[in-house]
Amino acid sequence: MNRAALPYRAMPLPASLHTQSADEAAVRNAVEELRSALLKQDKAKIESLTAERLSYSHWDARLEDNTKFIHGVMSRKATVKSLEWPELTVQVVGSNAIVRLLWVSESELDGKVTNTKIGAMQVWQKQDGGWKLLARASWRLPPAA
Repeated sequence: MNRAALPYRAMPLPASLHTQSADEAAVRNAVEELRSALLKQDKAKIESLTAERLSYSHWDARLEDNTKFIHGVMSRKATVKSLEWPELTVQVVGSNAIVRLLWVSESELDGKVTNTKIGAMQVWQKQDGGWKLLARASWRLPPAA
């Protein structure tokens, strides 16, 4: 029998692929909610999206736990004019997700504008039916060639 002549039949995708796609979409949504909450300084939303045992590392090697991180966002003196996370990728691995992105922001303090562009990696964990930021690390990007 010539298999090439057989009509094409759509095979159902395994349930694990559907779950991964749904989880990836949920992580992307949580990441966007966090970006928006950081920009708006929405403390309740930030608290709902960050794990109690958060480990948050800045590009200059400062390390913060959940309490220090949220305090830093809420007490910042600079006005964040924009915050974008381009080149975002999500990889779901079981109940964890690895998110890589560029952190691109513009802020102003005492009339001085600062533009920031750094690399960042976030680790999200599924907790209590939702995705929470568990860890974040960032780094300076190499100079443009």
